[in-house]
Formats: sequence, structure tokens, C-alpha cells
Amino acid sequence: MKIQKILISQAEPTEKSPYSDLEETFDIEVTFKPLIQIEGVTVKEFRHQRVEILSHTAIVFTARTAVDHFFRICEELRVIIPESMKYFCATEAIALYLQKYIVYRKRKIFFGTGSVESIMKLISSKHKVNKFLLAFNNNHKTDLSDAFVKAKLDYTEAILYKTVNADMKKFSLKDYDILVFYSPADVKSFVENYPRFKQNDKIIVTFGTATAKAAEDAKLNVTIKAPTPEMPSIKTALEKFLKQQK
Repeated sequence: MKIQKILISQAEPTEKSPYSDLEETFDIEVTFKPLIQIEGVTVKEFRHQRVEILSHTAIVFTARTAVDHFFRICEELRVIIPESMKYFCATEAIALYLQKYIVYRKRKIFFGTGSVESIMKLISSKHKVNKFLLAFNNNHKTDLSDAFVKAKLDYTEAILYKTVNADMKKFSLKDYDILVFYSPADVKSFVENYPRFKQNDKIIVTFGTATAKAAEDAKLNVTIKAPTPEMPSIKTALEKFLKQQK
């Protein structure tokens, strides 16, 4: 089977595409098309959650998007965050992103290594007395909340933004040989946008176990699953597959 076109379910990179060398080496075309889009909750929707931001002493961020929408909501509600507020971030990149909104050196900011365990380790016994606000989207995983329950921490969940399906009605899959999904939300959007989809000889690629499971639950045949020790990224997985097709 000659691979000619690959569809990546993500926004096109603002800088050089990581797939450029694959296009040149294997004479293929890579197209970026997000299957989902982000919408911030409205002030009215936020108020319906009955979340009092200033009744919390610490905020937990697991994504930069959550940071953006948290401070957007604060601005729209005219809520001024005190300097005493503590920030617990899943990664250093998220922590550094806070500089867009606050004076970094004047705040109490802590960051983990990306896992729920690293966040809980930051909190440990030293910060347990805080009342935490968990900044989420509508499709968030429950593992962080479950960890807070297990640790008997005082917390509130706040939905700040929503993941919704992109409108794919005018986008044809006909010429694509490989479809790459990065999240369960991608799979959900794909299935709902293309209810009559017949896979036939199209190759499905997934990133992460949850995405693979979502695809298989949707009766899609997944040919390539990443990451693995041998294929730590989608790019390396595609490169290996394309070499085998030569």
C-alpha cells in the first residue's frame, strides 16, 4: 500500500512542522486538522457552578489552557487574586506560563513532573491545610480528584472551559491513508462527525492508552499505538511504519 496523505488531528504548528522531514523522505503530504476546539465557559455558566474563587487558598493547574480561562473568568468577574494565593502546577512549563498573568517571583508557585503523584507529593503534609481549587475542562479525567479524595483534602472543582467537536461536515477523508488521533475527545468527535465511516484499508494511529481504547470501543481497527519504548512519539511510530512500507 502506497501511503500518500496523513491526517493529524491537531492544529498546524506555528513553527516548522515536526513531520516535515517525513514528508521529504517518504514523499507524502501531512495535513493538520483539529477534530476538537476549546470554548471558555461563560460567566453565567461559571456562576451556576457556585464556585467562590476567593474562598480558596490554592489553585491547581494541569494545563496552560486552564490558566488562560481562569484569569479570563477572574477578569470578567472583577476578582482580584491576592498575592497569598498558592499555585500548584502539573509541570514547570505550566508554572512558567503563569508569568503571562502574575509577577512570578512574588508568588508561591510549585510544580511537578506531569503526573498526579508529583502534584500530590508537592502538597504532602506541608500544604494540606489549604482549600484547593482544581481548574478543569468538561472532559477532565477523575484521577486528580480521586487523589484529593483519598488524601482527604478540602477542594472544589471548577469547569473553566469546554472541549467541543469541530465541524467537519465539509472536510472529506477520501484521500487520506492514515488518520492520527491524539485523545479520546478526537475519537469522539470523529465518530460523531462521520457516523457512516467505513475504515476499509485506512490506517488508524493513536497516542496514549486511553485514545487507543476509545478508538477500539468505537469499532476502529488501530494499527499503530504510541508511545512505546521503541516508538516514544507519533513521529517515530509513523517513520517506522513508512520504512516498512518501502
